[in-house]
Amino acid sequence: MSIVKILNSLEISWRREEILTKIKNGESTDEIVDEFLINNKASIKELNTLLRPEDIDLLNKVEKLSTCEAKLINKIHNLNYLKNKNKHYKIKKEKLSLSNKVPSNKISLFMVNWSNKIVIISLLTISAIALSKQAWA
Repeated sequence: MSIVKILNSLEISWRREEILTKIKNGESTDEIVDEFLINNKASIKELNTLLRPEDIDLLNKVEKLSTCEAKLINKIHNLNYLKNKNKHYKIKKEKLSLSNKVPSNKISLFMVNWSNKIVIISLLTISAIALSKQAWA
């Protein structure tokens, strides 16, 4: 069998719509690849015997291209995530600015900002006093 026939056969076996359906159904990518390798073991072995060094170099370049495309998709996804995150940040900032305008909330904001610091300073002071009493006793 020729390389072209084997590649066409493998391409028919790797239907993207079916793969996408499997992913949507929760199947892991490793399981999908392993299943493909098992189902097409004979064709893959025959393909490996027919590959020339330049074909292997081409496969490496195609792999790099796929990796590059995956990184691009990831970056685009992250940009959308950051865009949504910035929207939420702006909404929270607007809510905080509205709460600052109400005088009764200024006391609660003061307590939120400074209560932890006051507690820590108090604890350190108490610890220092206790240690100094132990040292003098």
